[in-house]
Amino acid sequence: MRIAKITRTTAETDINVELNLDGTGVYDNQTGVGFFDHMLDQLSRHALIDMTVRATGDLHIDDHHTVEDVGIAIGQALTQAMGDKTGIVRYGSCLLPMDDALVRAALDLSARPFLIWNVDLPTQKIGTFDTELVREFFQALSTHGGITLHIDMLHGVNSHHIAEAAFKAVARALRDALETDPRKADAVPSTKGAL
Repeated sequence: MRIAKITRTTAETDINVELNLDGTGVYDNQTGVGFFDHMLDQLSRHALIDMTVRATGDLHIDDHHTVEDVGIAIGQALTQAMGDKTGIVRYGSCLLPMDDALVRAALDLSARPFLIWNVDLPTQKIGTFDTELVREFFQALSTHGGITLHIDMLHGVNSHHIAEAAFKAVARALRDALETDPRKADAVPSTKGAL
């Protein structure tokens, strides 16, 4: 079973994450940040990863620590659940349209974290949510999940649509990369023999 439980407690946040990589996209995410919960729901549903997130953070300051630390914890949970990565496809990509927005995500579960972020969110806020935190989440996810991650906005005028398209595109790319390769289910997908 490719499952993981991560608890991360700091002076700023207290986070619990549970993942099942072989799920059906069942989610129950409660961070205290409404728009972020909506994005985590999209990540779970479209990656077909069962995910439960409970986070309490210093929201009286702002949402930054909560969003970043949830990204760290989900990245750590992904790493734990993948184990030695035997049998995974490893690579995934998605070109995802959402109304005016068109976002491309490509990733490699390489254990070599790197984020390329070519996304221009035209507003500073989506409701009360700081749009710069979308990048902060993906930076934390990439770093702690060991993911080479490229996210490119090709079109978009509405910040909500662009952000949601980014989460969904990454989710679909993750879904593909985490699948078991039917032609090589007994091997790590690398000429090195390890990832």
